[in-house]
Amino acid sequence: MPRNLSQDDVDAFRQRLCAVAERLFAQRGFEGVSFRVLADALGVSRMTPYRYFRDKAEIFAFVRTAAYQRFAASQEKGGADESDPAARLLALGKAYVDFALAEPHAYRLMFELGQPDPDGHPELREAELRAWAPLREAVRAAVEAGRLRGDVDLLAHGFWAGVHGLVSLQLAGKLAHGLGLAELVEPLLLQLVSGCSAIESRIEEEPP
Repeated sequence: MPRNLSQDDVDAFRQRLCAVAERLFAQRGFEGVSFRVLADALGVSRMTPYRYFRDKAEIFAFVRTAAYQRFAASQEKGGADESDPAARLLALGKAYVDFALAEPHAYRLMFELGQPDPDGHPELREAELRAWAPLREAVRAAVEAGRLRGDVDLLAHGFWAGVHGLVSLQLAGKLAHGLGLAELVEPLLLQLVSGCSAIESRIEEEPP
């Protein structure tokens, strides 16, 4: 008979499984991981994970939630000391890159693999929104200060897509034309700041 598990037992095993599952999901994708694969990697019986999670989708959501929470914390810290909106955007971009390089498996789980419906996992949805909030708030502040012009959500998505593109190229080993990620991030962000304002100004000046 299996012994009764305390909450500390459950939490400890979940964290251990989370660390293994993050690596395996990032390397193999969702379809390439099974309870059997996880159990073998953990050195436990193949029924053990069922004592802690309902199914693989729940594990995937649990791992992604933890990744988003760590990423959100890094973004919140990255922009905390900057009052100038443009400087805050630069700091957030650098914090984004630092996290991706330090935790490439977590980054791939968040932004590169196919994702389950977050509405079925409210804790995952909450973590995603927390992770998005620092960038959106920085863009909103820049718009209010007149440093950027345009729709806040469109601009925030543009900044995110630009930095994500550089990070993805770096992680894939494709930045091979003489300039590295560290040399490109700040110029990209500065171009986005100046370019967004210029584009909006041209749109306003064009005759109907």
